[in-house]
Order: sequence, then structure tokens, then C-alpha cells
Amino acid sequence: MRLIQYQDGVRKALAAVTDDEAVYALEDKDIWALFRRAERQGLTPLGQINADIAGSTPLNKEWNSLELLAPVDAPEVWAAGVTYQRSREARNYEATGGKADAGATFYDLVYDAERPEIFFKSTLARTVGPGGSVKLRSDSSWQVPEPELGLVLNEGGDIVGYTIGNDMSCRDIEGENPLYLPQAKVWKQSCSIGPAIRLVEATQNPYDLDISLRIYRDEEIVVDIGANTGLLKRRLDELVSFLKRDNLLFDGTVLLTGTCLVPQDDFTLRPNDRIEIEIKSIGTLMNTVVA
Repeated sequence: MRLIQYQDGVRKALAAVTDDEAVYALEDKDIWALFRRAERQGLTPLGQINADIAGSTPLNKEWNSLELLAPVDAPEVWAAGVTYQRSREARNYEATGGKADAGATFYDLVYDAERPEIFFKSTLARTVGPGGSVKLRSDSSWQVPEPELGLVLNEGGDIVGYTIGNDMSCRDIEGENPLYLPQAKVWKQSCSIGPAIRLVEATQNPYDLDISLRIYRDEEIVVDIGANTGLLKRRLDELVSFLKRDNLLFDGTVLLTGTCLVPQDDFTLRPNDRIEIEIKSIGTLMNTVVA
């Protein structure tokens, strides 16, 4: 079971999407209203949705045809880095100028350290939803999307669902100096999330999700790679435990868990490219690139 937000005329609406792709409008204004209603009824969120849609008629529309919005209004988006071996290799390539024999770097150290790398990524105003445009930074010449499994958290730090995130990154800026990380990661429309939230209780195993990245240029595919979240070095609850340590979380905080998909080293995004990130049990997050 998934939850989506979409524009229904002048109002923002919430809907449930079943595994057979049926769409049911829900009465709640957002996922938190749904969760609170379920709690009052003594039900889980999935139980409440199943009770709501039992005997009701689904929308006569495919859910991907709706004017989809980000599935949660995330006040903050955080991200974890160097949580996959592929990410470690890419960061080392950037930091050493591609020297294979440069020796261990700080990225090797953080990959094996007890404390993970966690950094601030985005705010609600900087984040776009499915179908929106992600922007290229004007002072970078080496930019890529970073497809990631996103954890949707409540204010207590509980994982309530999973979504897809695109952590747009400037490989040249980060590689020049690790202290430039905020500039390599945070700018207007440098993050996207969506298209849906997969409920935790409807997810069999978050460590066995196939994730794929496709990038189209002039309607021809130029990047087509895939991996599985089973390659993740750290536990999801471990990442959350460090994020919430002496920190303030909000309902709707999203934590991106790192990327296992990095395009070839000679690739950089261009305006009008189309990025598609897919996790089949969640959906496909599609965004276009603008200068």
C-alpha cells in the first residue's frame, strides 16, 4: 500500500494506491491526519486504509496520470553519505583526481567508522516532487543525480514509510575540497522526492529493493544502471539513530540513505535531460533538468 498527494482542482488531496494500482481518495488532508485518525480508532495506518477503501469505488484514473505532488511536505531532508561501496569508490575518484594508487582517504575512514556521514540536504522550499524540474548549479561542470531510498520519519524518529529521493550533487565541487560539501549538495531545486510513500507495514524487506536509474537525452537513453539496497553498508535504524541524536525532528523529516548508483565518471547532466529513478514497489520518480 502506498500513499500519494496530488492536486485536485484548487486543493491538495491524499490517496491510497494498492499493489494492483487502484487509486482510492482518502478524507484526510495529509498522512499525519491519517495516522492520527488510525491511532484514535486503534488501527494501524494500513488497517485504517483497508477499512476506508473496503466496498468503495476507486478513482477512474491511473495514479500516474494525476497531477502528483511530493508525497509528504518534508520540512527538512537530510542525507547519509558513503553508505555503499560504489559511493565510496566515486568519492575517492573525485578526491584523488582519479588516482587509483592514492592510498586511503577520509571517505575510506567514514565508510568503516562507527559514526556515519550525515548532512543537511534540503528544505521544503528547495525540494520538488515528481514531474518537477531539478536545477543545475551554475558554477559546476560535473553534476549527477544520486538515486536513494528515502526514509519518511515522524517527530519521534520512527520510520513510517519509504520513498525515493534524488540527491543532486556536484562531483567537482565536493572533490575539490570536502569542506565545500554544502555547496556541492544544497541549492534551489537540488532535491526531489516521490512519487509515493510505501508504508512500513506494507514493506516486506527494505534491504531487498531493486533501484534503477535511467537518464534520457533527446529521448535516447544515456545512463541505465541498477543495484539493490541489500548492498547498503549500514542499518536503516542505525542511520536514524545518529540523525536524531541531540537533534530536533519534525513529522515529515526525510532521511536519504545514500546512493549505490553513480553514472560513469565522464558523464554530467545537461539541461533537458530526463531523470527516472525507479523502485518498483514505490514507483518511478521522474524529473527534468533545467539550467
